[in-house]
Amino acid sequence: MSQALQQNGHIKMVRHPYMLSKAQELIPDLWHHDILPHAMVSAQPDSGQIHGWRANVVNTTAEFFQRDFAQGEHVIIDFGQHCVGYLEFSCEAIGSPPDAPAHLQFIFGETLPEVVEPFSEYHGWLSSSWLQQQDCYLDELPNRTRLPRRYCCRYLRINVMALSRKFQLRFTSLKLDTVTSASLADLPAYHSADHQLTRIDDVAVKTLKNCMQEVFEDGPKRDRRLWLGDLRLQALVNDVTVKNYALVKRCLYLFAAMTREDGMVSANIFVKPQVIADDTFLFDYALFFVDVLQEYVAATHDNATLADLWPVAWRQIELAMERVAENGIVRDSNDWWSFIDWHEDLNKQAASQGVLIYCLNKALVLARVYDSSKVTWLEAQIATLKSAALRELWDQQSGFFVSGPARQISCASQVWMVLAEVGTPESQRQLLARLLSHPPEIQMNTPYMVHHYVAALLQVNERDQATGEIKRYWGAMVEHGADTFWELFDPQRPDFSPYGSKLINSYCHAWSCTPSWFIREYQL
Repeated sequence: MSQALQQNGHIKMVRHPYMLSKAQELIPDLWHHDILPHAMVSAQPDSGQIHGWRANVVNTTAEFFQRDFAQGEHVIIDFGQHCVGYLEFSCEAIGSPPDAPAHLQFIFGETLPEVVEPFSEYHGWLSSSWLQQQDCYLDELPNRTRLPRRYCCRYLRINVMALSRKFQLRFTSLKLDTVTSASLADLPAYHSADHQLTRIDDVAVKTLKNCMQEVFEDGPKRDRRLWLGDLRLQALVNDVTVKNYALVKRCLYLFAAMTREDGMVSANIFVKPQVIADDTFLFDYALFFVDVLQEYVAATHDNATLADLWPVAWRQIELAMERVAENGIVRDSNDWWSFIDWHEDLNKQAASQGVLIYCLNKALVLARVYDSSKVTWLEAQIATLKSAALRELWDQQSGFFVSGPARQISCASQVWMVLAEVGTPESQRQLLARLLSHPPEIQMNTPYMVHHYVAALLQVNERDQATGEIKRYWGAMVEHGADTFWELFDPQRPDFSPYGSKLINSYCHAWSCTPSWFIREYQL
């Protein structure tokens, strides 16, 4: 296998042509479906709504196509559902012959605030270029236009920025050509007497579908690329819904196609104009390559892919073990990043210890199938790391695992110790119960972290509590009007954003689609 070094800042990257060729063979076809406008709406401030605005229907779509627009006017279109695709429209001049171009501005919003609150007030640390807007100049009328950039929206605001005084503008057609690589034609039906779970499942499947493009994207609005942590959860939902295993396989090969010089996989991948691994490396995300591979092989029995990718998976184990100190605990320092959850105060050490043990368990499953020479070593490391966690991180007085030099207590630390099967099944069950009776100050901020909490509850057979948590958390998003699940949701802080503004949050996000996996896999 030939390799070519690339320079990415100060980090040397290695491109693996064989892995890349395997990934490129698996580029999926996209399914297209036209979505027409549902209604014309106005936006009214409403403190009773989670995002502060209420949509009122003001006109039908038929009336939209009969309306003549003058300079300075605007309209908000509601497509009635979350869409990912390309805007196509036709318009004509009404009145005198058009003696100047028509200047239109299109603003796309997954939520109503995005088409109402001015982007000029955004001052977050993510680039404002993620805010979805496009200016369009029509030199000739009548005109038929397809915007070249893919957008993600439920609401579309059209601002008529400039026209000649001699004419007005009328739209004769407008639609979204939506795209996805998920064919729902053979989607297994989900039937439940619990209508809330049925609705949650519908929204979760729609979330996955809209994130399935040429790769499993983390979000079709932002960042529109392949992240390993999101892929891991999307692949689980794919197993019980769409069953597009070729796309999972493609994504695994993409991560293997370009690695850091020492073999570490990147946290995320850009696929256009060429495949480039980002220079972001996360302790937990790299380990999750092992997890995704194990789940993929379990679902497909694709031993040929396992043979190709086992060395990559094993290298992630080796690199992670280099962070383990003599006392058997993952070292906590300022020179690494383990994601775990979007929480600026969360210490990641204990949770990362849990992730490491969890992924060693996944590697052990693969080794027993493919590489028996690694089995004894893995069993010994798992035992050592579990013992160290109980010896070094368990705090008898508080009844919780602690993390970092300040001995922080967080939900994430407890959840990951349960998922790593540290302690007895009964002690794990008691630990999760104690999270309810004595809630730590450091709570969970994202559906990503709440997913792991629900998974931990199901691991200790707390089915009713797990079902209740799905209804409480994801069900609340549905009650607030979500037709796809959001990247971030804190019921007590509806405007929470780690980026500085709710306007740039993603409201169709891959890591939030997992209720379908819980509901279908565990038959809740």
